[in-house]
Amino acid sequence: MNFLLRATKVGFACFCCFLFQMCTMQVKPQLIAHRGYWQTNPPTVQNSIQALDNAQNLKIYGTEFDVQMSKDGVLIINHDEHHFDMGISETNFEELINQKLKNGENIPTLKEYLEKGKKKPSLKLFVELKPANSTEKENELVYKTIQTVKDLNLESQTEFISFSLNICERIKELEPTFKVHYLNGDLSPSEIKAKKLDGIDYHYSVFLNNPTWISEAKTFGLKTNSWTVNDVETFEKLTKQGIDFVTTDIPDQLKSK
Repeated sequence: MNFLLRATKVGFACFCCFLFQMCTMQVKPQLIAHRGYWQTNPPTVQNSIQALDNAQNLKIYGTEFDVQMSKDGVLIINHDEHHFDMGISETNFEELINQKLKNGENIPTLKEYLEKGKKKPSLKLFVELKPANSTEKENELVYKTIQTVKDLNLESQTEFISFSLNICERIKELEPTFKVHYLNGDLSPSEIKAKKLDGIDYHYSVFLNNPTWISEAKTFGLKTNSWTVNDVETFEKLTKQGIDFVTTDIPDQLKSK
C-alpha cells in the first residue's frame, strides 16, 4: 500500500510538472510574408505574382499585399502611391500596365492576385487597403474590394488590414463577419474592441513600448500581429509577449527559429 501511495504521489507530481510546462511553453507566432516572399535568391519584386507564388510554396500561415485604385477605378496591387513616375490614383490602368515590373510582369490587378491566391487555400490572404485622399474614394475602394473577394468566394481565406480607421470601420459595417485589423498603432486594445474590430496589427516598436497591450488584447478576444519583424531578437521579444502573428520580409529565416 505504501508503495502504491508513493507511486501515485510521484505520478501526480509528474503530471503537475507536465501541465506547468505546457502552460508556460511559448507558442511560436504564425508567419505572414510582407508583400509576398520576394527576398529570394535572386530576389523578385514585392507585391508581384511571383512573390505570391513563392509565399505559397513556403508553407507559412499567410501573405500580405497592398491594394490601390487607379484613376479609372481598377484595383491594383502596389505599395507606393506611384508606379515608377505615375501617380496611381491619377493614372488610368492601361497606362499603368505599359510600364512593367522589374521582373517583367504587368502590375497585377486585385482579381488576378486573388485568383492566384485561391489556388493555395491554406495560405491566408491579408488584404491591405491603402488610404485614399477622400472618404468617398476609400469607400469605393472598400466596396470594390469586398465585391471582388465575394465574387471569387474567398471570404474565408481573406482578412483585411488598413492604416485608415474609416476603411476598417466601413468594411465591418458592410460585412460584419469579415476579419479586420487596424495598422496605425494609435489606439489601445480597449479602443479597438469598442470599435468592434478584430485585432491590432502594429509596428513592433508599439508593442515594445506598450508591453501590456498584447496580453490586454487577448483579454478582449483580439488578435495581435506586428510588422515588419526582420530580426531574430525582435521576433523573440514578441514571442515572449505572446504575439499571435508577425509580418516579415524574411519568413524563410524566421520559420526555422
